[in-house]
Amino acid sequence: MATFVHLTPAVHAARIRRGGIKALGDGRGRGRGVYLFPVLSSYALTHQWLRELARRPGPRGIVAVHVRLPDGETVSVGRYGQREPEVTTAAGAVRRIGELDDPRGWEVFLPRAVARGEIRHVRAVRQVNGWRYRPDAHGTAPCVCDACQLPGEYGSRRLRERHADPEYGPAPAARLLLTRLDRAELGGDTRELCETLRWYRLRRRGPVARLARLTGHPDAEVRQQLARAVARWSTPGVDALLRELAGHAEAPVRHAVAESIAYRDTPGADALLLELAGDPDPAVRDAVVEGLVHRETPAAHALLTALADDPDERVRESVALLWDEEPEA
Repeated sequence: MATFVHLTPAVHAARIRRGGIKALGDGRGRGRGVYLFPVLSSYALTHQWLRELARRPGPRGIVAVHVRLPDGETVSVGRYGQREPEVTTAAGAVRRIGELDDPRGWEVFLPRAVARGEIRHVRAVRQVNGWRYRPDAHGTAPCVCDACQLPGEYGSRRLRERHADPEYGPAPAARLLLTRLDRAELGGDTRELCETLRWYRLRRRGPVARLARLTGHPDAEVRQQLARAVARWSTPGVDALLRELAGHAEAPVRHAVAESIAYRDTPGADALLLELAGDPDPAVRDAVVEGLVHRETPAAHALLTALADDPDERVRESVALLWDEEPEA
């Protein structure tokens, strides 16, 4: 018989003693089942998943449920996130993990529920055992991107403040940004202007009237950064500012506007995108394609049909690639 441990919130202990462990969906396409880990000679490795499981929302306190399975029971074994875990027997899974130099992050998946008779013990376990986030994460600065740290998640703001990132923030205070903007504009520091505008891009609203005078800045890079900075804002006047930038002679500025408004859901942005679809520069027309696919309106559909026969090969390829990915009505 192969012995495994299943970690679960302590509030479930009484129910598990009465009826076993229910099979739950794994969310990774394997169907319903139970996650286990072999009981090894090392207490720390056996209960390595405790701190990571305790980090998740839900009841506090974890207990260890010891489970005994027949040696020939079919299970899958692999490292967390492995797309195609190895299908083997319970005894094979114990042997496979036991042979590893570093079994941290490995898991066993039993594709069924655990019956009451297969439960051997339900024991208390030290609550400070194991790793969090991933093995060897301790001492490594956490990633603060929007995928790893969801906005509004517990502790995310503190992490961003401790590990500020130019791409993900947090942005400096509004008053400080205005001071930097005035200083850079007065001193003609184009680099500082672009850097300040990049910080403005992380904000939801901003001083549109103050930034509007940058639409006439002689440096095209400043105007490109301005388009990217305000495109996500809900502040009144943004659509008019973007329309003014789209009327500039430099194609890179119009290209930045087309890219920035791809997912801006306002009537002004919709109308502007339709106009940019007829831009003489092929790079601008290419940037418009993604936004048109996102709109799914009759006018956008008609323009995509026209762009599918565009003289520029790159535009035709973008339409074929992005439009084909959309589900048919």
